[in-house]
Amino acid sequence: MELAYIPSPSSGVLHLGPIPLRGYAFSILVGLFVALWIVDRRWVARGGQKGTAWDIAFWAIPFGLVGGRLYHVVTDYQLYFGEGRDWVDAFKIWEGGLGIWGAVALGALGAWIGCRRRGIALPPYADAVAPGLALAQAIGRWGNWFNQELYGRETDLPWALHITSTAGGRVPGYYHPTFLYESLWCVGVALLVIWADRRFKLGHGRAFALYVAAYCAGRFWIEYMRVDEAHAILGLRLNNWTAMIVFVLAVVYIVVSAKKWPGREDVVEPVAASGGAAEASGGTGTGEKGEADSPEAKDDAESAKDTGAGEDAKAEEDAKSAKSEEDAETGDDAEADSGEAPSKDGAGSAKKS
Repeated sequence: MELAYIPSPSSGVLHLGPIPLRGYAFSILVGLFVALWIVDRRWVARGGQKGTAWDIAFWAIPFGLVGGRLYHVVTDYQLYFGEGRDWVDAFKIWEGGLGIWGAVALGALGAWIGCRRRGIALPPYADAVAPGLALAQAIGRWGNWFNQELYGRETDLPWALHITSTAGGRVPGYYHPTFLYESLWCVGVALLVIWADRRFKLGHGRAFALYVAAYCAGRFWIEYMRVDEAHAILGLRLNNWTAMIVFVLAVVYIVVSAKKWPGREDVVEPVAASGGAAEASGGTGTGEKGEADSPEAKDDAESAKDTGAGEDAKAEEDAKSAKSEEDAETGDDAEADSGEAPSKDGAGSAKKS
């Protein structure tokens, strides 16, 4: 008896008139815009300029898409270059097939180019990217639901995914929705990175390394549940080996960088920092037009003018008072001189007579 299950869409394409809207591409685009919105806010909060995240994304996103597709095609080459296959299908990205490992690797290269053009370091930008990238993956995984792909073993759980397509050798039935497991795991990774970043003030790329390590931990057990065709090495799928290796590298980076570069960067974008300093110095100077024209500035100027006028008036009164005292002293001295002169004359007249 079927109690509950997650239905699959009858088609992965919606038609808006003559324009086909593919669910896989739509999920990726929505994830990218959400990620960029978060990255921009986090970058500004760290002291960077608004819009820098979008400028760097101009380089990172194309590189990431190419890298993701290359990883998928190289590791699953038999899907495109085997007998009876059409190699042109390798370019049909809308049909699914993006490897997160290749997307992050080449996306980081594109971000590095964008950062160099802006004159900023890559590690602090990677820290700002980390939770947004995890949420982009969480949203993008729903593209696999539209394509009825990347599901796990059969199950009778109430949240089983109902596969109805027979394309590509699929067998209709009820399977573990590994796309949903990974989507929820990525949401948890984003929340973990945000919490850890606030709690421990992660810097120098450690927030990004935490995202990588946490994602790899979840990807390992989710990948182990999948039943789609994949290359295996020593009994483990290739992506399991990749997850383990990348996990170890991320943990090692966190430990080493914490000892070599403790704390968090004070300045993440020199242009923004110098602009803020110039604005601050302009506020204390005399030439900023905006501040000079403000009502507060006018009131201060009038107050200063009134104070100066009062001081001038007081100084003038003091000068007059001082002059009066000087005149008075001069008058006393004159009288003294004039009184002494007659007495001398009188004395001389008496002596002569």
